[in-house]
Amino acid sequence: MTWTKKIIRVCCLLGFVLLCTEAGAQSFVSKNVRIGMFSSTPLEDIKAVSDKGTAVIVAKTREVVVQLAVKTLDFDRKLMQEHFNENYIESDKYPLAKFKGLIDQSADLTKDGDYNVNVTGVLSLHGVDKQRTIPCKIAVRNGVITVESQFKVACVDHNIDIPKLVFAKIAESISIKLNGQFNQVK
Repeated sequence: MTWTKKIIRVCCLLGFVLLCTEAGAQSFVSKNVRIGMFSSTPLEDIKAVSDKGTAVIVAKTREVVVQLAVKTLDFDRKLMQEHFNENYIESDKYPLAKFKGLIDQSADLTKDGDYNVNVTGVLSLHGVDKQRTIPCKIAVRNGVITVESQFKVACVDHNIDIPKLVFAKIAESISIKLNGQFNQVK
């Protein structure tokens, strides 16, 4: 791991710890959120996944923060990964994808149950902030929260330019899947 990546991770974890400390025992954290992306066109499917997303849920305030170091996305083909990081997402310039928002519905995340909720907030990607409402399924079992979500991100919304030469190979909207297990911060 490079020195820059280590610093980014330490800063991210420090921010999450500060957020968790503020809310006390009502906070839940995950250090291995699985985030996948998929683009399908008649010419080619492109998929990538990372198990290195980090996230915090503050039950009392319903705050949600999710973040991913973009370079941790692992593609089936390394050339695709190189093009994604260098040409499209410019991950050296914009190393993190972030979402910060609030759960819209009231849900007691300290008690067992299943909740279909929307989380409204700001998705930051490629240096562009975009207001979003993202659907989520939350399951609480014995103090452990499991979150699943699926949504689309339009490349144009985040100024991600797709050259005309490869436009037929990359969808205009990319499907995102997220799932993670959160444990209560003691």
